[in-house]
Amino acid sequence: MRVIVRTVSELCITVGTLIVLFVVYVLFWTGVKADSVMHDQIDQLQRQWSKAAVQQTAAPGASAPGASASPPKPAPYRSGKPFAIMYVPRLGFTWNKPVLEGTATGTLKKGLGHYAGTAVLGQTGNFAVAGHRRTYGDPFKDFPELRPGDAVVLTDWTTWFTYRVDKGLYKTVPTDVEVIDPVPRMSGYTRPGRYLTLTTCDPEWGHSHRLIVWAHLDSTQPVEAGKPEALRR
Repeated sequence: MRVIVRTVSELCITVGTLIVLFVVYVLFWTGVKADSVMHDQIDQLQRQWSKAAVQQTAAPGASAPGASASPPKPAPYRSGKPFAIMYVPRLGFTWNKPVLEGTATGTLKKGLGHYAGTAVLGQTGNFAVAGHRRTYGDPFKDFPELRPGDAVVLTDWTTWFTYRVDKGLYKTVPTDVEVIDPVPRMSGYTRPGRYLTLTTCDPEWGHSHRLIVWAHLDSTQPVEAGKPEALRR
């Protein structure tokens, strides 16, 4: 009997240890790895932009010395590759995440994902973006803090795009794909425009539902004009 009790006790301790290790992995280690990967994606973008700017300056017909060169034109979006950086002051003035093309599982481990087929950044239509609520860096952990009027700022290095939240939080099911339509259902918009949709999972540790926030493009400015007002402390 004592042997059985001791064996069961040891088994419980082993199982408990494994559960603790798994929780640590989910809560901590995936976050550490994801933060590193997201920083790498941003560094990759900045190197890409800097290289394109140098190539443009060195090209025949470039601006004369001393003149301000125009920023490089954004490259077409490539699946799984970063193309923009998002800033959301409501989530913290140090909060910035890379935006990659596509919403595949592997892509969302590296940052936020642009729904392929939705609008190009800043253009007419609905620029729709997904992000994890928890795990892989918890990019949208504080998503429920977003309020109407909040700024969501993106840059593709040629331009700063400042969107303003109009409606949130809308809760729906994963099959409700109409939330990323050009004129999203339930958004309150009634005509074509330049919109932004952000989506994440709900509840915090589940995925039975989705939380949605909609915004409209409020202003743009070229990168050489400096940061937009929404990012100035």
